[in-house]
Amino acid sequence: MQESNPSPPRFARLRVQTQRLRALFKTIAPVVIGVVITLIALVLFNLVNPAPRALTPKELDQRIAQVMASATAPAALSARVYAAVQPSLVQVETKILTTDGKEEGGRGAGVIIDENAQILTSLHVVQNAIDIQVLFMDGTRSSAQVVTTQPENDIALLRAEQPPTQFLPATLGNARSLNIGDEVFALGSPFGLTASESAGIVSGLNRIYHPNKDMRMEGMIQFDAAVNPGNSGGPLVNRYGEVVGIVTGLLNPTEQNFFVGIGFAVPINAAAQAAGPNPF
Repeated sequence: MQESNPSPPRFARLRVQTQRLRALFKTIAPVVIGVVITLIALVLFNLVNPAPRALTPKELDQRIAQVMASATAPAALSARVYAAVQPSLVQVETKILTTDGKEEGGRGAGVIIDENAQILTSLHVVQNAIDIQVLFMDGTRSSAQVVTTQPENDIALLRAEQPPTQFLPATLGNARSLNIGDEVFALGSPFGLTASESAGIVSGLNRIYHPNKDMRMEGMIQFDAAVNPGNSGGPLVNRYGEVVGIVTGLLNPTEQNFFVGIGFAVPINAAAQAAGPNPF
C-alpha cells in the first residue's frame, strides 16, 4: 500500500502567497502610483489656482450689458434693400414751357436698368419737357434724352448724355412672383427729398388705375408704402433688392395730390419692355 505525499510545510505555503502578492503588486503598482500623483497634482492646482469668486447679480448684469454693447446687430431689412438699390437711383429734373411762354420746373425719379446707363421713369415726369437733367447718386449731373415711350403704361426710357464713369444698374425682379402682403419699398425724391425710402406691403395686384379721366391703366401693383410728388418714376423694390415696379401715381379721393395710403406701380415685366424684349 502506497503512502500519500506529506503536505508542504507551513512556511512553504507562506512563501507561495508572498510571491503571488509580489506579482499582484507589480501589476497594479503603476496604476496606484498614477492615481496618487493625479490626486496630488489636483490638490496642488487647487491651492495655486483657487476657484473664481461667484459674480454678484449686479456684476452679472454689468457683464451682460458689456457683451450686448459690443455685439453688432445685423442691418435691418429696409437698410439692406436701400443699400442695394440706392446706387441705381436717379433724380429727374425737368423744365416745361407753359402755354403762356413761362418755364416751370418738375421733379421725379428714375432707375438705371442696364450697362448703357439707360433709365426708366414715368412718362408724365418728362412729357413735353424742353430740358431733362438727371442727377446720379454720386453727384454727377447730365442732360438726358427720351429714347422711347410706353404711353399706355406711363413709361419713358431715358439715356444720359454724360453718365458717370462708374454706375450700378439695378437688379430687375419678376413682378409675377409678388403676393399680397409681400414687403415692398419705394425709393424716390418726394417733395425734393433726394434718395428717400419708404416701406410697406403689396395691397393688391392687377388693379385698374385712372390717373386722369382720359387714361386707364391695367395690371397695376397697389401698395401702401408712402409716395408723394417726386416719387413718380422711382423703383418699387421687393425684399431682395430687386426692382418689381415703377411708381406711377397715387390715389387720393380729394383734389389734393398727397399720399393717403394707396399707391400704384407699373409691373417691371411691362415697364422693362421699353428697353427691349420682355426679360421674363
